[in-house]
Amino acid sequence: MAVAGGHHGEARAELWAGALVLVVAAAFLAWAAQGDWPGTGGYHVTASFPDVDGVSVGTEVRLAGVKIGRVSDVQLNPQTYMADAVLQIPDGILLPADSAALIQSDGLLGGAYIQLQPGGSPDNLAPGDEIEDVQGAVSLLQLMLKFVDSQSQDKEP
Repeated sequence: MAVAGGHHGEARAELWAGALVLVVAAAFLAWAAQGDWPGTGGYHVTASFPDVDGVSVGTEVRLAGVKIGRVSDVQLNPQTYMADAVLQIPDGILLPADSAALIQSDGLLGGAYIQLQPGGSPDNLAPGDEIEDVQGAVSLLQLMLKFVDSQSQDKEP
């Protein structure tokens, strides 16, 4: 009879250990996803790019190389034929009105992200404002073709 009771105690201990692991995992997931849910906190600014290759909803927005937000929407503007990207910025980060937004690549095979470069204006961007100074995505293939083309032109007499 004591053996059966011991087995029941082990099952209960395993059940509690499993529940604890689930609670810890859920807490970690909630912490890891902090600030990644759309519409939670912060404010939005828009940047119109001539080319947003590699940028989509969820793409990181970085300032000084540190992730501060995400792209919450990307739409084609039919009037300007530019791609309007909506950037979600945390409330505690105020961007000068003359800040720039550049689409950067994470190495040769890495994905794209939007790098913000703060300007020197005393005025800050307000929610809903547009970042005027932008640089679209640069295709690595186009850069290589330009390089090869310039090298071949240099060799001609």
